[in-house]
Amino acid sequence: MIRDPARLDALLADIRTFVRERWHPLEERVQREDAVPEEVVHELRRKGYFGWSIPEAYGGLGLTTEELVLCAFELSQASVALRARVGTNTGIGSEALVADGTEEQKRRWLPRMARGELTGCLALTEPDAGSEASNVQTTALREGDHYVLDGTKRFITNAPIADLFTVIARTEEGSKGSSGLTAFIVERESAGLRTGAPYRKMGQEGSPVSDVMFENCRVPAFNVIGGREGVGFQTVMKVLNKQRLHLAALCTGPAIRMLDLAIAHTQQRNQFGQPVASFQLVQAMIADSQTEIFAARSMILEAARARDRGEDVALSASMCKYFASEMCGRVADRCVQMFGGSGYVADFSPIERYYRDVRLFRLYEGTSQIHQLNIAKLVLRARAAA
Repeated sequence: MIRDPARLDALLADIRTFVRERWHPLEERVQREDAVPEEVVHELRRKGYFGWSIPEAYGGLGLTTEELVLCAFELSQASVALRARVGTNTGIGSEALVADGTEEQKRRWLPRMARGELTGCLALTEPDAGSEASNVQTTALREGDHYVLDGTKRFITNAPIADLFTVIARTEEGSKGSSGLTAFIVERESAGLRTGAPYRKMGQEGSPVSDVMFENCRVPAFNVIGGREGVGFQTVMKVLNKQRLHLAALCTGPAIRMLDLAIAHTQQRNQFGQPVASFQLVQAMIADSQTEIFAARSMILEAARARDRGEDVALSASMCKYFASEMCGRVADRCVQMFGGSGYVADFSPIERYYRDVRLFRLYEGTSQIHQLNIAKLVLRARAAA
């Protein structure tokens, strides 16, 4: 659903210009410093990039799902640090509040998130609760008008720089699985909240990730998202269903960028008296990559439009995330191959960095294997109900 085509076209053009003229020249610096320069963060704030999917009533752009993925296709044609810096606020960092927050909670936090004054993140995964998200062990026990949180979260994107943490914790003693889980907003300055040092990672420099520890962390009862205990798992599933479409689009942009770089290289590089692009086996890799990018983009747009129509997209969102993340990995591998030795050596091209960056796509927000199981489960369930 595109509400105002002219306005959207202007936004897409602005993103495209920013990515190509402002961000691409900075990518080496971001990798070297392992941080997004603060002047760039200020620029992103001025442009309103932190509030894309936050409703207009709370200072955001209120993008529909289709508009959001179209913007994500453009923004992510860059090193992953760019989309990670703004993406948590336009996705998993704010979506629990958007979906289930009370009016008071939305007015307290969403405007500042939309302006980029606050950076959010989702603290769901734990040492023993990854693919099995319902195995959360972090506890939140009620004491008067506060809850006391204890536990450890792991692999939390933006945790070292986050101001707000959407935390899933177990409020019902003795409960198991998805029951008894509650969603909280926990502020950085909360006593008993501590984040670990940023991990050393395979890639995605500039996107800090770390553990989050809660040790007798007191959180006001006001911070229970929606004011209701025991529905945290339902809240996080709403977040993930939308975010999987968003992330699928964010997997597709890097594939577009890598293929553009590879095509330019093969057209300029001559071997045996002709451009490498003229060789049929190279053309086969170009054709396979372009076809898979088109397939991913088409899937994502169809699913986004379905979500905007109010349809259940649990199955299609899972298929989009699975296909787009695997597709991006295949395109990355082909592009290294098309670059040859220059694709493996960081001194000669950015392809080596992109190759490392996109490997994580197949792991977070549901591994490919978990999505395969989820897709099959939903298909079989629908067949049984037919």
